[in-house]
Amino acid sequence: MKREWLIEQRKMSGKTFKQIAIECGITTQFYYYIEQGTRRPSPEIAQRIAEVLQFDWTKFYKENSKIIE
Repeated sequence: MKREWLIEQRKMSGKTFKQIAIECGITTQFYYYIEQGTRRPSPEIAQRIAEVLQFDWTKFYKENSKIIE
């Protein structure tokens, strides 16, 4: 299941898949899989993504996550 909340966070940041992947030290493909919900990031990667997009990293591990205002 797609992580719509993560897609929205990225769009609100104005960043591309590639920019986020570079800033987090992961491949663009892996970041895409995370957004699509086919991969779950490790806590370390979740923290990096959350830092770049400014949200609580534990959101990756909560059911039915909604966008953080």
